[in-house]
Formats: sequence, C-alpha cells, structure tokens
Amino acid sequence: MALPRSPPPPLPRTLRLRSRWWALVPAGSIVAVIALIELDSDSATALSYLALVGVPPLAALALGGLVRRARPAWALGALPLFALAWASPGSLAGEAAATALSGLGCVSLGWLLVSVVPALWLRLGIYAMAALDTYVVASDLLQGPNAVLSVAHPAGGLPRLQAVHFDSAAMGFGDLFVAALVGCLLASPADGPERGAGLRFAAHRQWLGAGLVAVLALSFDLLFFAVDELPATVPVAVALAIVQRSSRLPTARAA
Repeated sequence: MALPRSPPPPLPRTLRLRSRWWALVPAGSIVAVIALIELDSDSATALSYLALVGVPPLAALALGGLVRRARPAWALGALPLFALAWASPGSLAGEAAATALSGLGCVSLGWLLVSVVPALWLRLGIYAMAALDTYVVASDLLQGPNAVLSVAHPAGGLPRLQAVHFDSAAMGFGDLFVAALVGCLLASPADGPERGAGLRFAAHRQWLGAGLVAVLALSFDLLFFAVDELPATVPVAVALAIVQRSSRLPTARAA
C-alpha cells in the first residue's frame, strides 16, 4: 500500500476505457478463478503460466515509473528478482523475490484500474470483493480451488507467481492485489471530497492506510488460533473505510 507513487503517473490512453463497470474486476476475479478451477483443475496450471508471463513485465513497469522514487533504469531490477525466485524457489530469499515481483506487478494493475474507474465506484468494488471473499471462505467454497492454484507451477522449476508463499504462510494473488489497489487509490489526490488538498495529504492518507492495514491484519491473524484460513481482503477494506472516514472530517469541520 505504501509503494504507489503520488502524484499518479499520467495514463492518457486509458481515458477512453473509463467506466464504472471496471469496478467489478476485484470481486469478479474471485468468482472467475473459483469457476475456472472447479470446471477444470488444469486451468490452475494455465493461470500459473499467465502469472509467469504477465507479472515480471508489470513489475518492471512499476519499478520504472509507478512506485515511489521510481526511475526508468530501475525497470531492469525485475530481472534479478526473477532470477533469484527461479534459482531458489524453496528458500526465504527466493520466496521474498517472488513476493516482491507479485507485489510490484499488483501496483501496475492497481494504477491501471484506478485510471479507468471513478473513485467512488472503485471503493464500492473493493468492499464488494471483501464481502464476497468472506462469504466464500466462510462457506468453504474457496479452500479447494485455492489449494489447487497454490500448488500449480510452470515447468522447468520456473517461479510460481500466481500466489504468494513465504515459509509456511500462503496468500492469494488477489489479496496482494487489493492492498496495492487501495494504495494506488489513496495515493491519488483526486480521490474523495478533499480533492485539491494536495499531494502531501494524499501521501499522508496512503501511509495512514498502510499502517492501519499492518495493525488490523496482525490483529485479524490472531483468528488463526481457531481457523486455518482467513479472508485477507477484510483488513484492507476496513482500513480503506477508516481512512475515507477520517478524510471527510477536515472537510466537515471546514463547512
């Protein structure tokens, strides 16, 4: 959440695609993955190849211009991350490199979505994703497809980038994506009633959101003493709601 830069980079070609219907993408991705894997378990392998092909270029794009203090030359940093993830797939260093690639790729996807969806509708889409994620986890609809997707891997020992693995912990790509998406949304100074308040306030909201997610997620994880799987989108959605509420307070006082 703290990685996306502020102000947002100009993406003029996306303006023609601007529509509130793109807000369905976060929640729709959960439904699409569950349906695909339930219909054909081999689709998990296809998704692992899709991530393998798509994530490294997206990570390079983020390093080159979409994250804080990005430089065009930094785009080449995706290569050593990929090499480390490929060379040491079972080590913490290799898993950290793969996680970094996936996180950076999610920042690029987040900026693309923020650039084509009005902020209000995107917030509603994020809340809908968290609600749907909670439902499918509670009803045991996600565990099976998620397990199949987590173990799928491309041939040749190539890194698994369709999910996040770090030692014994695992998290879906969508969970990382929603955090990056909220970070991009908060980094945009045009979001919310404080429009025009400046880039400093946008950066403040972004860091506040990142801190809230850290605290809420660690607190939420205490439930692992009772259950084995949790909807990781919930702390992110709650943090977004808190930041949005706190952003309205200065405007209400001024009025």
